[in-house]
Amino acid sequence: MSSDVKEPGKQAPRPRTKPAEVRLDELMNAAERLFLEKGVDSTTINEIVEAAQVAKGTFYHYFSSKNEILEALGRRYTDQFLVSLETAVGACAEGDWVGRLRAWIHASVVTYVDTFRIHDIVYTNHHHHDRSNQAKNAILDQLLGIIEGGTVAGLWTPKNPRVVALLIYSGVHGATDDVIAAQAKDCTAFAQAVTENCLRMLGIFP
Repeated sequence: MSSDVKEPGKQAPRPRTKPAEVRLDELMNAAERLFLEKGVDSTTINEIVEAAQVAKGTFYHYFSSKNEILEALGRRYTDQFLVSLETAVGACAEGDWVGRLRAWIHASVVTYVDTFRIHDIVYTNHHHHDRSNQAKNAILDQLLGIIEGGTVAGLWTPKNPRVVALLIYSGVHGATDDVIAAQAKDCTAFAQAVTENCLRMLGIFP
């Protein structure tokens, strides 16, 4: 009988090491939790590796410093924020540019309110108007695509779509900072008001 035949009820041995992407994700999750609980400055690399249950060498395999893992968390936050907006916009009909803009603005407000604590940690050193801010530019490009789509469809005629996108982007995030500071329990009505006023900038009156 071949030695490859498994005995009845005998399970295959479990892998002794986790996939690299799993270890990396667990390391970043541990850092995020500690940064939220203690702050970045008060958190040590030793605490991160202990919380993630990995060796210290594993940390330095992926990151050279605490600042580097913070930057990685910032990129992940931006990716997740973009996915949230894309999901909301993607639920609209392909040619429904008004609906897509509504969805983008509403999702921006709600997602920011839901995630502002980690936002404030990963973006603490980013200037609001930093032109080299890739996170801002990626989200702005997403909004600009919607505005340009509506322009091609003849729904609105902005002289400078990028300027309008900048005003909406800055207005939405600035206004949402205000509702976060007010510690509102429900931002639904606020998000609706922001959406309607942004649409008026493009000549759409709900």
